[in-house]
Amino acid sequence: MLGKPEWFQRRKYGGWGITPKTWQGWIYIAVLILPFIIFQSLPYWDNNTRFIVTLIWMAILIVDVIDIMIHLKRDEREKMHEAIAERNAAWFMSIILALGLAYYAIVNGLNGKIFIEPFIAIALFGGVIIKSITNYKLGKKN
Repeated sequence: MLGKPEWFQRRKYGGWGITPKTWQGWIYIAVLILPFIIFQSLPYWDNNTRFIVTLIWMAILIVDVIDIMIHLKRDEREKMHEAIAERNAAWFMSIILALGLAYYAIVNGLNGKIFIEPFIAIALFGGVIIKSITNYKLGKKN
């Protein structure tokens, strides 16, 4: 696509994604971000136009970043480190989501309501389903 994987490296310490490792990576970011900032700051367009342009711009950026991340070269040790970090992050998020779901269920139960926050429930149960499918498919390979 637009960016090249050799311009970037996996973001290790600040979340998910990529970070520039060459001057071309920094130029790539500037070329994608600066025109968008200028577009948003000019008063010539209505909110509908801004929204549509923002969606298109974000779609292009997300697709390109995903393409770069897929093609990044990593050795076996880096893949293992990333897998362990992802596992630990997933465990933390799952625990917090489960605690949040339990909190909302208890509070709503005490108030006589029957309501469970759907996004938290979908995230938790979706994670269980994805994990089960992944384990099943990996088990079939071996």
